[in-house]
Amino acid sequence: MFSSRSTSDRIIDWLITGFLLLAGISTLLPLVNTLAISLSDKAAVSGGMVGLWPVGFNLNSYGYILRDDKFWQAFGVSVLRVVLGGGLNFVLTVLTAFPLSRTVKAFPARNFFMWLFVFGMILNVGIVPWYLTISGYKLIDTIWALVLPGAIPIFNVIILMNFFRNIPKELDEAARIDGANPWQLLWSVYLPTSIPALATITLFSIVGHWNSFFDGLILMNNPDNYPLQTYIQQLVIADRPALHGGQAQMLAQLSSNTLNAAKLFVAMIPILLVYPFLQRYFIRGIMLGAVKE
Repeated sequence: MFSSRSTSDRIIDWLITGFLLLAGISTLLPLVNTLAISLSDKAAVSGGMVGLWPVGFNLNSYGYILRDDKFWQAFGVSVLRVVLGGGLNFVLTVLTAFPLSRTVKAFPARNFFMWLFVFGMILNVGIVPWYLTISGYKLIDTIWALVLPGAIPIFNVIILMNFFRNIPKELDEAARIDGANPWQLLWSVYLPTSIPALATITLFSIVGHWNSFFDGLILMNNPDNYPLQTYIQQLVIADRPALHGGQAQMLAQLSSNTLNAAKLFVAMIPILLVYPFLQRYFIRGIMLGAVKE
């Protein structure tokens, strides 16, 4: 009986492992295909002959990107957006989650603000009031239009708030006995013990700002102010790269699909570089921040 159960358990483990392995590989296939297209020649891409390996290997599309001022201008806008938006998200999330993690006795207005944030997350007022509000503050066509409307990500606040509430109360009480005020309590006790949750919300903010394209399309009238994903989205819809910088001769050797694939792959690189440094905290931060004791 014991041997039979042990064998069946191993078989189930192998099946689950095999399924997860296949699922993981399947998520990599589009990335590998995009890279292969970006490294293939125009005829092979146009003929649909590219799978997971480049056909007619060349680096012409990447050479074009290196000379594409519009691409790097949009890249710079996205980097600035991540730095400003991510930093603002981090600071405001911490400053919002900490008081909301306190008891009603310590913060009497806690329940009011908690319900206010929850209703704000659930009830979407719509695009028109959102746009009119941003326009009313004269933010259209500025970097702040991409940063300020989402300055307090409520989902991140809830994750961090629940993580704070799971920190042992003994640490809180010991710090108070030593004379720590709320700022010292936050800085010396809560932040050092919340690295997994902080890494998780930081990753969410970085990925959210970097991948967002819709708000750039709506809030930027000047294409020079487009963030990178909006710029790429416009190229994909137009199905042709913009001609500028005297690159018509090189462009004649490229497929629009090849060039767009190269730009998509380059746009992925910053996230691919950041994620390995934060992923070891990711699961723990999500699990501990999703529920409270």
